[in-house]
Amino acid sequence: MRVRFAPSPTGALHIGGARTALFNWLLARHSGGEMVLRIEDTDRERSTPENVEQIIDALRWLELDWDEGPILQTARSERHGEALQALLDSGHAYRSNATAEDVKAFKALHGAERGFRGEAEGDGAVRLRVPAEGATVVHDVIRGDTRFEHVHLDDPVIARADGSVLYNFAVAIDDLDAAITHVVRGEDHLSNTPKQMLVLEAARAAGFGPDTPLPTYAHLPLLHGPDGKKLSKRHGAASVQELRDAGYLPEAVRNYLALLGWGAGDDQTVLSTQELIERFTLERVSRNPARFDEVKLRWLNGVYIRKLPVPELTRRLEAFTGREGLQDAVRISQEKISTLAEFWPLAGSLLDGPGEDAKARERWLDGDGRAVLAEVRAALADSADFDEGSVEQALSALIERRAAKPREVYQPLRVAISGTTVSPGIFESVALLGREETLGRIDRALAAADRKP
Repeated sequence: MRVRFAPSPTGALHIGGARTALFNWLLARHSGGEMVLRIEDTDRERSTPENVEQIIDALRWLELDWDEGPILQTARSERHGEALQALLDSGHAYRSNATAEDVKAFKALHGAERGFRGEAEGDGAVRLRVPAEGATVVHDVIRGDTRFEHVHLDDPVIARADGSVLYNFAVAIDDLDAAITHVVRGEDHLSNTPKQMLVLEAARAAGFGPDTPLPTYAHLPLLHGPDGKKLSKRHGAASVQELRDAGYLPEAVRNYLALLGWGAGDDQTVLSTQELIERFTLERVSRNPARFDEVKLRWLNGVYIRKLPVPELTRRLEAFTGREGLQDAVRISQEKISTLAEFWPLAGSLLDGPGEDAKARERWLDGDGRAVLAEVRAALADSADFDEGSVEQALSALIERRAAKPREVYQPLRVAISGTTVSPGIFESVALLGREETLGRIDRALAAADRKP
């Protein structure tokens, strides 16, 4: 089995493209086959080297490797020219001076459903000669058969007058030369498939390229947002880079994308990459649109974060934040974060000093709060030890003594040490800071509260 992932470098790798890459990769790895990475850069105005690098960067982050490539489609222009000439010489293609107005006039005379047939004349664009009778049937593993009657198909333009070939011709010749056995791509490409199949059949009839069977086709369902509308930036992250920057883990993203339109055959949601490889088949891909919901992805990412050993999560967070020495803070934060990006807002104040949340200070460090905080300071100062258990014991005794609700004690302390109402567990946070730093932060918070008019 040989599959290919063939993105156009006209922008970042979007989530739909990433799922297509993943399905091809899983199919190749499941079968012991190979995946070819081809960059379809025939759109010369929009294709840029920067976009090529973005795509490769995204695939590397997702840890989707390839066996051949990346192959730039534009680097194969000489080969495309040879194929084009073979079709012209054999009569399967012809040059035509027909213009868009000529096609429009033809449709007006014969009906919009009638395929345009040109005459071989002049030195204009090259058109593929579609057989007058019969049909091209796309046998799709996911969608079943789709029949395209030739009478409705125009003779498609496959090359410009200067000989530069167009997308559908280049794709078909590239698939032929690469001996691609399975073409797995989005269903938005379904209308291109009969044109590419006709090119492949014409090339075979002209004796060009290897005499191999036509590829097996599978067109993946589109991705929608949670509202059922086509996925776009309004639904949240739209590209792989945005997911990475938002702090998602590549293995969680792979797991989630695999479940968009494919089912493992049971209700299991958390599947390792190895399990995905073992279970993946095209026959389990649904025809129905799949819904990308970032809320569900965040939940799944949280599951993966909590399964990571603390040293490994620390390594990833240090790379993500550019900071070092985070392991103790990571240990007490792991159960409270769902993405890497949530770590610093939660625990950063323990490392860099309290933040400045005026509303939190106003609510929890008023007259009553200051009085409670002063008692908290005394209780912590008198504690014989300062580990998490000792801190919990000291604060619990104070709560019992005051007959207070836990938050009436915890929140003034949390605001004093972090500057906000959000932090890892209060016992863990205080123990992490240590006695001297904790008491110092409490003293500064009390002094600031006393100065406030």
